Amino acid sequence: MSDSPLHGQVALVTGGGRRMGRVIALTLARAGANVVVNYHQSRAKALETVREIRALGVDSLAIRADVAKPPQIRAMFRAVEKEFARLDILVNNAGVFFERKWHELSEKDWDRVLGINLKGPFFCAQAAARLMMRQKSGTIINISSLGGLEAWPSYTHYCASKAGLIMATRCLAKALAPHIRVNSVAPGSILFPGEERGPWTENVLKTTPLQKAGRPEDIAAAVLFLVTHADYITGQVIAVDGGKSIP
Repeated sequence: MSDSPLHGQVALVTGGGRRMGRVIALTLARAGANVVVNYHQSRAKALETVREIRALGVDSLAIRADVAKPPQIRAMFRAVEKEFARLDILVNNAGVFFERKWHELSEKDWDRVLGINLKGPFFCAQAAARLMMRQKSGTIINISSLGGLEAWPSYTHYCASKAGLIMATRCLAKALAPHIRVNSVAPGSILFPGEERGPWTENVLKTTPLQKAGRPEDIAAAVLFLVTHADYITGQVIAVDGGKSIP
């Protein structure tokens, strides 16, 4: 793996045991990184992902932490420091998404979404930056959403969290420069294996210029680009959405 672009580097992917996080974690591992897989409830999936990563010839471990709770975040990063003594890449992928119309949205719903989607990424970035500053290098990628760029009336809580994450990305990019780059990838409509076509995908075909849904591999490719080929890019949002966000 010595000729791999991320050889010897250490990455942490929150929510890295399943769905998008799993694909991102495996993509970074294939590029040579040792990968820490964060999970909250999906322990079996996280351990399975760790086994797949180790089979690629790099190191990996799973760490349980609820990213909505800063004390658990701090404990997770202490574990990373103890195991690897460094951190090069943080991908804030963990998130929650569900529909609530404005008159149905409760305080509990609001706090849950903002806690996981916005508070969590910030405090993960804060803890990661403290490690990265020691080596005067590092990359943070926040997985936001097309919902942070557009208004979805039945997802006000979600859109607010992702719009906040985009602004946090920009603020952190200035605060942590010049040694740490901070960017965001904003997925559009992503179709996961096993998800069947239906009204949702038909609507994607009608409203997306490329007339297709994206794949989790498309998001992982954008993350890998920002980590390996974007030394002069920081504070930016890359929309991986088939052109749907074009005004």
